[in-house]
Amino acid sequence: MKQTIFCDCKTDERLEQVKEVIQSLKNVKGALIPVLHKVQDLYGYLPEEVIEVVSAELSIPMAEIYGVATFYSYFSFAPKGEHVIKVCLGTACYVKGSQALLDKLSNELHVPANETTEDGKFTLEATRCLGACGLAPVLMIDDEVYGELVPSDIPRILKKYK
Repeated sequence: MKQTIFCDCKTDERLEQVKEVIQSLKNVKGALIPVLHKVQDLYGYLPEEVIEVVSAELSIPMAEIYGVATFYSYFSFAPKGEHVIKVCLGTACYVKGSQALLDKLSNELHVPANETTEDGKFTLEATRCLGACGLAPVLMIDDEVYGELVPSDIPRILKKYK
């Protein structure tokens, strides 16, 4: 079950930082993506209440903002866990068994792919190429890459993050 974290964004000091960035970029063509990056960096995702502020301040319709944000995989509309686990399902990794790694992680964490654990500790993501095909199959936890894995490696790796 996915944990729902609500953001009281209207009274949050991070919103002031977002507004400062908006003001500094307001008259710059293409300001939306840097503003969305700032929101994502500050909140860890794109809360709807903050997107409404961005829409009003930049005079960009919500539909256009959602169109841009959904195009880029970097942006998320749901809070992510403390640690984000990305399992590569690209061709090289898949052929060498990455689906079994994803299944093992899902089992160990009690969460399906592309969801966050109830305690908010881990988000498990199935991704395409992570750019480490020579180490296939690979996964990343935050910024650390683990390669040449077998499912029995998973408990040992997770132990470092629990």
